Amino acid sequence: MSELDNMSEVLDSTDEDLDLGSAPSGEDFDPFATDDDLGDEPAAEPLKAPVSAGNPTAKPEADSTEAASGNPLESAITTAENKEAEKSQQNLFEKLPVFEYAGAAENIEDASKTFEELRIEKAADFPELDDGKRVSWTVEYGKITKTVADPKAASIGKMKSDIETSKEFLDSLKKAKDKNPACKIKPRVTAQSKGTASAYKAVFTNMDDAKAAGKVISIVPARDGKVYEIRNTEMGKFITPVTGCELLSDVRAGFIPALPLIPADLMMRIISFFRYFMGNGNEHEVLVNIYWDKQNREFIVDAPEQTVTKVSVESNENLDFAHDRYIHYMDIHSHNSMKAFFSAIDDADEKATRLYTVIGNLHEYFPDVKTRISNGGKFLEIDPAEVFELAAKPFPSEWKNNVHFRAPHDNDTDSAADVPWHTNGTDDL
Repeated sequence: MSELDNMSEVLDSTDEDLDLGSAPSGEDFDPFATDDDLGDEPAAEPLKAPVSAGNPTAKPEADSTEAASGNPLESAITTAENKEAEKSQQNLFEKLPVFEYAGAAENIEDASKTFEELRIEKAADFPELDDGKRVSWTVEYGKITKTVADPKAASIGKMKSDIETSKEFLDSLKKAKDKNPACKIKPRVTAQSKGTASAYKAVFTNMDDAKAAGKVISIVPARDGKVYEIRNTEMGKFITPVTGCELLSDVRAGFIPALPLIPADLMMRIISFFRYFMGNGNEHEVLVNIYWDKQNREFIVDAPEQTVTKVSVESNENLDFAHDRYIHYMDIHSHNSMKAFFSAIDDADEKATRLYTVIGNLHEYFPDVKTRISNGGKFLEIDPAEVFELAAKPFPSEWKNNVHFRAPHDNDTDSAADVPWHTNGTDDL
């Protein structure tokens, strides 16, 4: 058999086609041409064998994703995933880390602080975090979880950044459904702790609002006048009076006037009027009302029509002052020779929100004065000097020039009788 017959037999026995290549259309192709015949034309590159089980030594080109996968669609998906992950990574750089503990979640505005500084800050709300030796920290960022080795030195922002720029994090973003995960900063108490804290406190005006909000810690005022902290836990509901809650403002009971002090000469005229009804042994209580004239910006005293006895006054307000121009500022009534105090009858009558004053011991040189506010029927006594001008009169300057001071001696006692309050001349300091 000839050599050509053997080659024909081999070709006929295989199912695969042998591709010898083809010349571009329109060109003459001479398969038997030599290099000299081709002239200056570059030689064609040799054929590369395809990657197959029959050619294990053949390698794809390193820079071809399509050649590496052998699947153009898979390559396109991988490229898109890479781009989406990189874009998500850039957006995450700007997000604040989140403190999460026992149902509470809050953005950490200052990521430069350490984990230990954050623990100290949050221990006010979660007392079980007070002991730093019993608290460990983890950072959960998407599918990445890291333990904080040194909470005193590690910066929250630095640890977040280290995770974000890691290849591990970028690879996890490619496959994650959530491309915008939160960086969660989580403490954990590693030993048993008394008490339970669950979430941040919020202040509510009533229990219905507190329940609707679903907070674990609620601050709610009650009808008994107290404020309570309510914590909902899996064990049950804990309710205690609040002391030192930082969510509540510092408030001092009292009165802060928005009007000037009542002039002293006005007060002296009122006292003179009260004393008039103590003459000839006939002691009676009397009453005056003080109004503020908004137009003329001054106080006006009015003695309304009234029926009086030694221990009572019944009166009607003057309708001349039933106008928006006037503010009913204060009621003042006398207790003649009795001491000044607010009786049960006064408590029942003085429900309107304004000021009330009673003046007693009017037979003495200095009478007794009591002043209180009524805040919708809730009473609080205040210093009369908060609303009345002191009856201060000028005195000659030489009076104060004749008053001298000295340092106390070792043998001085605390007794006022042993202290020489008035000295002459030589002991000036």
